Amino acid sequence: DILKECKELVDSGYQEITLLGQNVDSYGKDLDDGTSFAILLEEVAKLGIPRLRFLTSYPSDFKDDVIDVIAKYDNIMKYIHLPIQSGSDSVLKRMGRRYTSEEYLALVDRIRAKIPNIALSTDIIVGFPNETYEEFLKTIEISRKVDYTSAFTFIYSPRKGTPAAKLVDNVTYEEKSKRFKELVDALAIDFNKHANEMVGKTYEVLVESVSKKNKEMLSGYPYNNKVVHFKGDKSLIGKIVKVKIT
Repeated sequence: DILKECKELVDSGYQEITLLGQNVDSYGKDLDDGTSFAILLEEVAKLGIPRLRFLTSYPSDFKDDVIDVIAKYDNIMKYIHLPIQSGSDSVLKRMGRRYTSEEYLALVDRIRAKIPNIALSTDIIVGFPNETYEEFLKTIEISRKVDYTSAFTFIYSPRKGTPAAKLVDNVTYEEKSKRFKELVDALAIDFNKHANEMVGKTYEVLVESVSKKNKEMLSGYPYNNKVVHFKGDKSLIGKIVKVKIT
């Protein structure tokens, strides 16, 4: 069904497909026929879609065969969204996350070894119930080690019906906000570094729309999912064009 839908999109002239799931890496586990996410990813790549992405990945389900497929196909974007949530093993355990910070870093090392130009983004929650300042600092530490190109950062708030909502939350909102700012400032060092490294280089950009910031400009995304604004005719929307970053 997925391949049929993807083929229809390719035949209709679509430029990019995103395989989307709460945890795409677990695809095939319930089929009991040997199907895995790596197999699906490869089969979609073979259809000839110009650009293929996927999200979201769960670190402990992200297998080496997926890394091999990404490295093998040029049309699979060298960008992975890999949520860490916290750099503290004790917080990860309280969150019910099925990996340690060490296992996460080992996965990142294996990815970078086979795909040196990979862009990595993440999700991080600050101020999970009972998070100490020392536990929070481990999140900053692992973030700087991984060297993310972008991140979705959140201040924890209870969501009804979740196990975390039953935990006593002893971190004040003021403290959460303080830690959040500290994290954003630390992440910005790497984000700015990656942005500066793009200057002077030419990238293939999928043009998405007129820029929300400036109606005279267009905006789109290169492989690393950084938004790019540039001057161009509206007829370019929906096309992949080469853009030199100034």
